[in-house]
Amino acid sequence: MEIIKLIGIAIIVVGFIFKFDTIAVVLIAALATALVSGISFVEFLSLLGEAFVANRLVTLFLLTLPMIGISERFGLRQQAVKLIERIKGLTPGRMLSLYMVIREMAGLFSIRMQGHTQFIRPLIEPMTQASAEAKYGEMDEQDVERIKARSAATENFGNFFAQNTFIAASGVLLIAGTMKSLGYDISAVAVAQASIPVALIALAFVAISNILFDRKLKNKYGKKPTEKGAE
Repeated sequence: MEIIKLIGIAIIVVGFIFKFDTIAVVLIAALATALVSGISFVEFLSLLGEAFVANRLVTLFLLTLPMIGISERFGLRQQAVKLIERIKGLTPGRMLSLYMVIREMAGLFSIRMQGHTQFIRPLIEPMTQASAEAKYGEMDEQDVERIKARSAATENFGNFFAQNTFIAASGVLLIAGTMKSLGYDISAVAVAQASIPVALIALAFVAISNILFDRKLKNKYGKKPTEKGAE
C-alpha cells in the first residue's frame, strides 16, 4: 500500500480544482502524507517548524513592503516620473530594454534586486509610463495595462535567463552537482558559460519585442501634440 503515500498529491489536485485556500490545501496534504507514512502529529509539527526556520529568508521580502509604501508616500514615483520626462527620445520599449540589460548584469554579478517589490512597482513601471506619456500623451487603459504587464515580464525574463550566469549561483551548483551524481564530469564554470549565450538570446528577443511594441504605440498615437499645435 505504498501508493497511499501519494494521497497528498490527490488532495492538492482536488483543492486546486475547487479553488480552496492554497495554504490550507498544502498543509492538509502535507499532514495527510505524514500520517499515512507513520509520522506522528507532533513529529509533523516539528518538521514543519524546522522547514520554516531553515527557509525563513524567503519571507524577508515582506520587510521591503513598508519601505516601498513610505517611499511612494513621500513622492518616489513622482520624482521618477519627472526624471524620465526630462529625457528626450526615451520610449517605453527603450526603457524596458535598458532595465533588461541592468537586470542581466545584476544576475551576472549575483546582485539580488528583489525586482518586483523594490524596482518594478515603485520605479521601473512608473518610469515606463512616464516615457510613454511624455512621447504620446494620454494613453487608453488597455495600453497602460500592457505597459504594466511588460514591465513585470521584463523582470521575470531578466531574472530567469540570467540567474545562472553567476558561477556560484544556487542553480549552477545544483546543476553541476546533479550532473556529477549521474556520472558526468561537469564544472560550475562550464554551466555558467553555457548560460551566458542563453541570457544574450533572451536579451535580443526582449529588445526586438520592445522595438515592435514602440512601433505599435507610434502607429496608434503618433507624437505627442505640442501646446502650440493643441491650440
